[in-house]
Amino acid sequence: MTYEAVEALRLLTERGESLAVAESLTGGLVAAELVAVPGASKAFRGSVTAYATELKHRLLGVDADLLAGHGPVHPEVALAMADGVRDALGADWGVATTGVAGPEPQDGQPVGTVYVAVVGPGADHSQGAADFAGSHKVAALRLNGDRSEIRMESVRSVLGLLVEELVGAHSGERTGKARAQDTEQNGGYKPPH
Repeated sequence: MTYEAVEALRLLTERGESLAVAESLTGGLVAAELVAVPGASKAFRGSVTAYATELKHRLLGVDADLLAGHGPVHPEVALAMADGVRDALGADWGVATTGVAGPEPQDGQPVGTVYVAVVGPGADHSQGAADFAGSHKVAALRLNGDRSEIRMESVRSVLGLLVEELVGAHSGERTGKARAQDTEQNGGYKPPH
């Protein structure tokens, strides 16, 4: 189990909040990392592995036009997956992973292109569409390594992003719209508002 999984669950449990996970390229690894932590059931509600593109729409409510126009490896898809699993499983927080683990590029996206997202309390579902006015963040990653390494780094990254959001939300650092992350691994994508 990773530090990020332990810390995320500790923070969620302290706050009395819950988590749901939507996974594509990680194929259940995020959920496995969380349930490896004793007491995970106090905060972890469950997960959806939506590996096939149509399942992202059917199970997680990702807009079909978004998927048709941009494909499944896109920052807005990651945000919609996180929000969709949060809603579907009745959790306070949702996290998601989508990307290309390889060995071949997918839909014009190079191997190592990954988006991880976190959506927390405050997302507005008015008129059936989330405006993400609450806690939300997406990180664009450009990862190196083989398929296994890319998938494991995606797990660490999405759980690390969740910890950042939980710490920021708890300290009052974030008010309303979340800031976009900009690191060497991150393209600095900021969702439209």
